[in-house]
Amino acid sequence: MHHLAFGGASIDGGPYLWITALAQHVPHGLNTLITYWTDYGLALFAVLMLLGWWRARNGASRTMALALAAPVVVVTAFLADDLVKTFFDEQRPCRTLHAVTVEACPGPGDWSFPSNHATIAAAAAVALLLCDRRLGRIAVPAALLMAASRVWVGAHYPHDVAAGLAAGSLVAGALTPLARRAAPAVDRIRASRLRPLVAAR
Repeated sequence: MHHLAFGGASIDGGPYLWITALAQHVPHGLNTLITYWTDYGLALFAVLMLLGWWRARNGASRTMALALAAPVVVVTAFLADDLVKTFFDEQRPCRTLHAVTVEACPGPGDWSFPSNHATIAAAAAVALLLCDRRLGRIAVPAALLMAASRVWVGAHYPHDVAAGLAAGSLVAGALTPLARRAAPAVDRIRASRLRPLVAAR
């Protein structure tokens, strides 16, 4: 049965309106930067995962297994998030509350709960943190900034991004450690002609 997630605006419509109103009073250049980040920032996580794979070529087979699993974990988190959306027909807050927003309001049927961007970012951040702490220390604040940007531009309620961060973190936290079991498979690849894909030399 379809229903509104947590009653939508009744949970945090007030904070949403305060944030979107604040966004109308900052320099245009700042909003332009935030818009670029919210639209294209997920590419940073793809780059970090690529770096994670590259750095893992010098590491143990378990580390390489974690690096290879990261994109799979992120896709799984996204699919789980998309499934949850089908149970919660939560209209975008910019439609329900008719707020003036930095970005154009998504069309009807583009549901708000939970936030795909926040889910993907959180899953990538946790997967990276478990694989490579140095990259994880970049990814975690980037994920929080991604979530915040979705509210700032008017696309989501705060509870949408909070749920997305939680969902992505839970999926990645549960699945990523399982990838260590694939270490023997990485060992076999390292002993084959495909060795350059999983080992530096």
